[in-house]
Amino acid sequence: MELKNILGIKYPIIQGGMARIATGAFAAAVSNAGGIGLIASGGISAKELREQIKIAKGLTDKPFGVNIMLMDKEADACAEVVVSEGVKFVTTGAGTPDAYMPAWKEAGIIVFPVVASVATAKRAERSGADGVIAEGTEAGGHIGEITTMALVPQVKAAVSIPVAAAGGIASGEQMLAALSLGACGVQIGTALLAATECPIHENYKQALLKAKDIDSVAIGRIGGIPVRVLRNQMSRNYIASEKEGATKEELEEYTLGALKKAVIEGDVTNGSLMAGQIAGMIKEIRPVKDILDDIYNGAIKTLDNMKGRLV
Repeated sequence: MELKNILGIKYPIIQGGMARIATGAFAAAVSNAGGIGLIASGGISAKELREQIKIAKGLTDKPFGVNIMLMDKEADACAEVVVSEGVKFVTTGAGTPDAYMPAWKEAGIIVFPVVASVATAKRAERSGADGVIAEGTEAGGHIGEITTMALVPQVKAAVSIPVAAAGGIASGEQMLAALSLGACGVQIGTALLAATECPIHENYKQALLKAKDIDSVAIGRIGGIPVRVLRNQMSRNYIASEKEGATKEELEEYTLGALKKAVIEGDVTNGSLMAGQIAGMIKEIRPVKDILDDIYNGAIKTLDNMKGRLV
């Protein structure tokens, strides 16, 4: 079943649940533009999540959802908020949502966990998930080890529920590639960081616009918790310390509050500038609607061109 039909949206595009970035207002802007916006629960309290949901309800009559960061200390409370606020779409990250699935399913919530492996996708299906988002290592933020092109078809072959693709998608060509692998739709994050409506600091946006193809790097691989960010002094210090055998506590000194530094304060030297490998493709700041329209229409145009090339 296609994502557009599952969620009742114009374009089969999910906005990534980017912590401290995906606010209620931003989610509403994405939903109004034809995709489905997500409010990120990571880094905020359950009370703040409830407030953001109310903001989104006031700005759109389109479907929107919430991303629950399962390793967050507020995860239990946030899981209850989505039920009490009548949220109808939830994605999850950094774990498996087994404990919350009974309550969510009873409430009629559509659940799509983000997965980075076949094993995690199978577990999500057993727990009652309606679909999964197979996210490749090209993505920004917390990542796995397998590329999108390798991961999506293997997950698709392993489960019977719909599979959306994420990681390395910023154009119609890339969206079409994901759909050709069997994905029901796509999730995008980095491509939306340069949206006019995206609430990150202007310095963050400008760093993204200046990024080249090789300017993202994964920190935390040695410790088993890789996170993809744009290269800066923080990432260089982190990787150097990691290679020298720094402890988890010592490494946390680099990342503690680093996302807030980037998103709110605009500190592009010490902040965590989360972004995927397609950062080098982002060249201008423009409205969310233009970004989504170009990706979707670009996929259709590419499909038409491919027909001529293949026949």
